[in-house]
Amino acid sequence: MTNLTPFKSTDGDNKLVSPPSSFPRVIEKAMADEEDELPETELSYDQKKEIAKWFLLNAPAGEINYVAKDLKAVLRDEEVYSEAAMEAFPVYNKSHLICLEMPSRAGDVIVSSYSEITVNEYLDPRTAQVAIVDHVKQICTKVRPANDEELPSSYIEEYRYALDAEVQRYVSEAYPKGVSAVNCVKGKDADGPGTDFELVVIISATKLSPQNFCNGSWRSVWNIDFQDESQVLDIKGKLQVGAHYFEEGNVELDAKNEFHDSTIFQSADDCAIAIANIIRHHETEYLAALESLHHQVAYSKLPDNTFKDLRRKLPVTRTLFPWQNTLQFSLTREVEKELGLGK
Repeated sequence: MTNLTPFKSTDGDNKLVSPPSSFPRVIEKAMADEEDELPETELSYDQKKEIAKWFLLNAPAGEINYVAKDLKAVLRDEEVYSEAAMEAFPVYNKSHLICLEMPSRAGDVIVSSYSEITVNEYLDPRTAQVAIVDHVKQICTKVRPANDEELPSSYIEEYRYALDAEVQRYVSEAYPKGVSAVNCVKGKDADGPGTDFELVVIISATKLSPQNFCNGSWRSVWNIDFQDESQVLDIKGKLQVGAHYFEEGNVELDAKNEFHDSTIFQSADDCAIAIANIIRHHETEYLAALESLHHQVAYSKLPDNTFKDLRRKLPVTRTLFPWQNTLQFSLTREVEKELGLGK
């Protein structure tokens, strides 16, 4: 992922959560708080399940398995945990656009609501295969060829294929560990001009480094509505950036933004280039704005004397450093000697 820098925002977008190592204490506190409200009644089965689901669904990118492990230890009820996991993991996986490798290196599939055929089946349009997914284990167990009715027509596929190629090129340049997919979500049976259809571009990138106490993700979804009558492409994008740092502290960035743009309806290749350029433009600008906002928020809140305290007013000799004449220092002479600059 490209330089995702977390900051504590002033608009409330950021949320603070506990690092994986402290989840048991947080969960126990939640359970205790619930019991305080109901002093004479033990938590019901449904209450325990809802609390468990909340923690699973709110786990930062790449950390749901840490949360799940701690939940099992705290709940000590396999039935409650299993049901909560069965309900929460599919939602989490789709919202985080996780990418799973298909068996026998057949390719990768992005788990999303746009590629979902059934609750456990997800289409990879690039390879025309359907991946069968175990959501709780977060693995692809097997694949099957996609049926004709699950794939777009040859007319739509021409536009989908061209756009997929351009998006792949962009993602490979912008995101070191990024993946992408282009799905048709409307009008996939159109067999020629005269019908509207809609493609969705999905981009997902993660950088997981729990051993260094930081994880991050970039998720973007771009809906492109091909309007045949007006010969216009209406483009809407949603971006979500998450970063979690929890070394001797605990800060999470959860930033979201939306975009709206348009371009003209052209040939498949020309449309693909135009759409990819629009996506590149908005995502690059948004990342730059995030970094700029981080610096503004971080430094605007520092008191006036903070920077003064970061350095000595005078060195320990109580004498200002004579930058205009450094020859009096032996270090200068030694450097000149090493570099052969002396007379």
